Amino acid sequence: MQNQTIIQYFHWYYNEEQNLWNKVAADAAHLKEIGVTAVWLPPAYKASTGGYSVGYDVYDLFDLGEFDQKGSVNTRYGSKAEYITAIDALHEQGISVLADVVFNHKAGGDELERIPVRTVNEENRNEFTSDVFEIDAWTRFTFPGRDGAYSGFIWDQQCFSGVDWAEDLKETAIYSIQNSAGEGFEDVPSTEFGNYDYLMFNDIDFRNQAVVDELKYWGEWVVEQTKVDGFRLDAVKHINPHFIVEWIDHLNQKFNRNFFIVAENWDVVNTAEQEEYIQITAGKTQIFDSLLHHNFFLASKEENNFDMRTIFDNTLLQINPELAVTFVDNHDSQPLQALESYVEFWFRPMAYAIILLRMQGIPCLFFPDLYGGIYDDQKEGEDFHIQLAILPELETMSKIRTHLAYGEQRDYFDHGNCVGWTRAGDEEHPDSGLAVLLSTGEEGWKTMEIGKHFAGKTFIDALGKHEEGIVIDEEGFAEFHCHAKSVSVWVQTT
Repeated sequence: MQNQTIIQYFHWYYNEEQNLWNKVAADAAHLKEIGVTAVWLPPAYKASTGGYSVGYDVYDLFDLGEFDQKGSVNTRYGSKAEYITAIDALHEQGISVLADVVFNHKAGGDELERIPVRTVNEENRNEFTSDVFEIDAWTRFTFPGRDGAYSGFIWDQQCFSGVDWAEDLKETAIYSIQNSAGEGFEDVPSTEFGNYDYLMFNDIDFRNQAVVDELKYWGEWVVEQTKVDGFRLDAVKHINPHFIVEWIDHLNQKFNRNFFIVAENWDVVNTAEQEEYIQITAGKTQIFDSLLHHNFFLASKEENNFDMRTIFDNTLLQINPELAVTFVDNHDSQPLQALESYVEFWFRPMAYAIILLRMQGIPCLFFPDLYGGIYDDQKEGEDFHIQLAILPELETMSKIRTHLAYGEQRDYFDHGNCVGWTRAGDEEHPDSGLAVLLSTGEEGWKTMEIGKHFAGKTFIDALGKHEEGIVIDEEGFAEFHCHAKSVSVWVQTT
C-alpha cells in the first residue's frame, strides 16, 4: 500500500497570475509523480470581501464562484466551473481532494437587525459586563445575488451566539446575543478566555437545530456538486464538538462511506487539549499536530541548543500517531499572521525528513516549499517584503516516501544534535529501505542497523550532499554521515 501524503495547495499570500484552480488542474500529473495522494484546497465559497479574500471570512457556503456577490462572481481562486474542473483533474490522477470548511462563523451580513445583547469580559467570556441592551448588527444573511438558488435558508440573529460590531454605536466588543437558543456561549473544547466559543465575526450557534440541519444539507450538496473526498475543518476548538460528530456521521451515513476528515485544533502548549478532543469526538477526525510544528519552530530558533532527543515530546505524534497529520508550516503560521511561528529555512529539510520518511503520521506538504512565494504586507504600520524560497530537497524526499519509506523502523535518537533512523523496506516495494541522519550542530555520523538483507549493498545520499557511497556490512550495519546543520537520506543504488 502506498504511503499517504497530503499537500496544502495554497498559502495566505497566494498572488500568482494563474488562478489557483487552473494551476492545480495543470499540476495534477506532477503532484501524482511526486507522491501526493490528497490535495487540501482552500475555502472555495464566497467570502465577505469577494474576490480579494483568502476565504476564512465566509459569507455564502453555496456560492462557489457562481453568483455576483460581494463585488465579484469568482472567488480569489476562480469560478465554480474551474473548481470542479480542478477536482476532476486531480481525480483522474487518483488524487483525493479535501475541501476547507469554516463552520465557526459568518461574515458580511446583508441586513441589519436590532438585537438584544450583553457585553462580556474579553479575558473571561463567561463573565457578563453589562445588562441587556440593544444594538444594530449585521446578522441577517439573505444572499440576494444567489436569490434562493440551492437553498432558501435565511440566517438571522437566532442563528448566532455573538457578534463583535455594533453598527449604530460604531463600537467593537464581544457582544453575547440574548436569543432563544440559550444564555451565553456554547460549551466548546477550548477553555481559553474562560470559554473560547467566540472567535470572530458572527459566531454560529449550533444550539439552533435549523442551523444544524442547514449545514448537514450543505454537506450533502457540496459532495454531490463537487465530488470532494473529505474535509479540513477549521477552528474546531471554538465549535460545539457534538455538532462536528453529528455532521460527520450524517455525511458518512448519507453516502455510505467514511470521508477523510482532518481538524484544526490549534494548540502549542500540551497534549491535554488534543487528548480531550479525541475522546469527545471518539477519534472521528485526524488532527493537525500543531505541537510537533511548534517543536520544529523552537528547534529552528534554538539551533544546536535544542535537544533533538525531545523533538517528539509533548506531540500528538507521540501520544496518538494514528490520528496525527504532521506539517512543517501552514497559512496561519506564516510570517505576519496571528499564529506566526515560521520554521527557519535551514531546519525545514530536517523537519520534512521527520514527517515524510518515518512510519508515524500522515505528512502535509506546504505550497510555498514546492513553489516559492513573494508578497508584500504590512504589520503594525511597518511594510514588509517577504520571499519564500523553494525547498530543493522536498520533491526528492516526497518521491522517496512514495517508493522507499517502508518496513521496520529503527530509531537512533541518542544525541542532542545528531539523530537518525532506518527503514528496513518490504517485499511489496522493490529496493525500498533507507537511512536518515541529520545534525543541528557539527558534522554528524552514526552507526545504524538497516538489516542483514542489505549486506554488501551500496547506499548513496539521495539528496546529493555526499559523493561517496556506503556499503552495508554483513550484520546489516553501516556508519552513515551528514554535514553540519544538514540532513542526508541514504538509499540503495539500483
